[in-house]
Amino acid sequence: MPLPLIRLGVVDSTQAFLERHPELGCCAVLAGEQLKGQGQAGNAWVSRPGAGLWLSACLPAPRVPPGLLLQRAMAAVLEVLEPAGAPLGLKWPNDLVGRREGRLVKLGGIIGQAKGDRVLLGLGLNLTEAPAIPERAIPPACLRDLAKGGVPEAGALARDILEAWEDLEIPREAPFLWPAPGDPIRWEQGEGVCVGWLGDGRLRVERPGGGHVDLTAGDVSGLA
Repeated sequence: MPLPLIRLGVVDSTQAFLERHPELGCCAVLAGEQLKGQGQAGNAWVSRPGAGLWLSACLPAPRVPPGLLLQRAMAAVLEVLEPAGAPLGLKWPNDLVGRREGRLVKLGGIIGQAKGDRVLLGLGLNLTEAPAIPERAIPPACLRDLAKGGVPEAGALARDILEAWEDLEIPREAPFLWPAPGDPIRWEQGEGVCVGWLGDGRLRVERPGGGHVDLTAGDVSGLA
């Protein structure tokens, strides 16, 4: 049975709405505008009216390692967006990115919260415009900038994504991963060379002085 989808014109954030209303059970919320959109690590997510897909869903918790859940969910989004014909991939740990003029750009992000036997997933995806944040090492972009097959309508796109999220235990491969093995990377806490993505969602990085470290999403900020 399709997940019930609630459509709101304006809300503080779709994620906060579902947190306030656990009585709704498993369902999804799509907003035309968010006044206080949530990003990773408490960052704000700019959610202008009609500019993107602002979607949250309460789902039965899948049997997936916590560090892998958001990667699986975003890989499902990439699968749904394939007809748009854009060069999209996954930036560790779970951002949706593309390439424009040879440069990596960010189109979307996802957050998740465990709630007992359920999980709340929150997705922000820039469809027709992106905020200007010049200080970002990986600047924002929108799907319209990259798509060859047109930009899907938000409501139809939301339903396709929710259908793909019905089984997050299915392994999915992104068209490309960044960083790839051999890529030099840096973040606020350190630097190194990517060895590879691990099966539990961690990133293995070779240290400059030898040896390696396995990073979790909580270990890293400002990856570039």
